[in-house]
Amino acid sequence: MELSNPRLCFLLLSLLPALVSALEITSSPTAPLEKASGQSVKLDCQFSLTSSDTGPLDIEWSLLASDNQINDQVVILYSGDRVYEDYYEPMKGRVHFNTPDPKSGDASINLTGLKSTDTGTYQCKVKKAPGISSKKMQLIVMVRPSKPKCTTQGTLEEGKDIVMRCSTTEGTKPMQYKWEKTSDSKLLPSSAVMDPVEGTINVKNVSASASGSYRCVASNRVGSEECVLYLHVTPPRNTGGIIAGSIIAVLLILLLLAIILYCFCRARKNKKYEKEICNEIREDVPPPKSRVSSTRSFSQMGSQRSSVGSMSPSNLHDYTLKSQYSMKSQYDKIPSTEEYDRPPSQVPLPPPTAARMAGPNLSRMGAIPVMTPAQNRDGSIV
Repeated sequence: MELSNPRLCFLLLSLLPALVSALEITSSPTAPLEKASGQSVKLDCQFSLTSSDTGPLDIEWSLLASDNQINDQVVILYSGDRVYEDYYEPMKGRVHFNTPDPKSGDASINLTGLKSTDTGTYQCKVKKAPGISSKKMQLIVMVRPSKPKCTTQGTLEEGKDIVMRCSTTEGTKPMQYKWEKTSDSKLLPSSAVMDPVEGTINVKNVSASASGSYRCVASNRVGSEECVLYLHVTPPRNTGGIIAGSIIAVLLILLLLAIILYCFCRARKNKKYEKEICNEIREDVPPPKSRVSSTRSFSQMGSQRSSVGSMSPSNLHDYTLKSQYSMKSQYDKIPSTEEYDRPPSQVPLPPPTAARMAGPNLSRMGAIPVMTPAQNRDGSIV
């Protein structure tokens, strides 16, 4: 190709130095960086300047938004020979330039105490008019697995199906789980089916040989943790004996309750019967008679004796016999101490012959009828 226009040749020759020697970031592209939480990382950004880059130097690191609706977040800035590190509050105190003077061509930064929220795409932009250049890199902050928990599901008896489970509460996926037996033959049961993603082992028709210690290791690309499980498989339970024992226990409890109820009803019935007997005694039995009647009989006898003095000698003999007979009858009627204390139902009745002693019987026995003379108030015979 021939250049026939001298002006065009001059223009191209004048622009050639500017196109060849401009501000350039010399760091080679890198693959996504994977780091564990709590670690530190260096985001590399090396650049070179030319004599034509005469403007002020500006270096800007930003975290690009994953959504177009959200603005990019500036993380750290160098402008006017001054460093501004507290642009992003979540990274305050954790982000710094790799060198105290970035003008030397090193715009790299260091991130310390990484968190899972630090994951994202970072951009390094260097400006020195008229030159400008940028570089992007991806950071993935992974969380180490937390201490896993080993558990079992199902009944640990021979012939049953069980599940051994290993799970963690923290950890960046993908997570891998690995089970191994650490005792006896160190071989998993022949019927075991392991799921390395879910962290489970399904064991069908478990036997006593499956008993022993097991270890589960949970791991991802940045770390691993483990837990230990001890499995003890027992012989099957005697369900028939358990059912029989339960039935006997229930029957014994029912029998005990029946005995208690019977005793309670019997005691209540006896108490009611005693109360009725007490009421009958109070209603039917009269109170004992007073002994005043005996005293009254003696006073009557005294009054009869006082009347003897006023009688004539002719009637004295007959009155004496009658008085003796009357006094004897009265003395016979006085109850003794035993008869007084005896209940009325037990007092003996007089013999039937006693009632027949009056009238003709007395005459037959030789008794003489006597007429008792009447007396006035002063005791004289009328």
